[in-house]
Amino acid sequence: MQPKSPSILECPVGRAVETVGEWWSILILRDAFQGATRFDEFSKSLGIAPNILSRRLVHLTESGMFVRRRYQERPPRYEYVLTDKARDFFPVIVALLAWGNKHLAPKGESILLASRNGARPFDPVVVDAADMQPITLANTIAIPGPRASRGMRRRLASLKAMNPAVALAGD
Repeated sequence: MQPKSPSILECPVGRAVETVGEWWSILILRDAFQGATRFDEFSKSLGIAPNILSRRLVHLTESGMFVRRRYQERPPRYEYVLTDKARDFFPVIVALLAWGNKHLAPKGESILLASRNGARPFDPVVVDAADMQPITLANTIAIPGPRASRGMRRRLASLKAMNPAVALAGD
């Protein structure tokens, strides 16, 4: 059973994890970004049990990440097409790839992202759209949004995790 506390349900991170936080879901989306659309393609690439793959595809479709489209009548076969909502998840996959390459690839990167024009490897970083400055723990705080409940406002006011001292503790 998934956690249902108000602070998790109101939190955008909590809602995102509810949608794509299960690791098979993230790997299915990764493969979809690389062109996989059909059940057998996901199954072959991931080595996932068919019942688990089926459940994950149903969940991702019901949550609006895929649209299921029939590509064959007899027998009926479907492909899973990325939605705009799913395409907006791509930067999360990019961030995971960059973090994995930095911290989990002691012998070097096995996958890089590159520009389609010229195949220059990218160095992914999350930036603020307004000033293009990197968003880091050291320069960020969480503040209540316009729709934050009183409980969320209290929670954010009491948290120390976004305190600059925490961000600098590892330095």
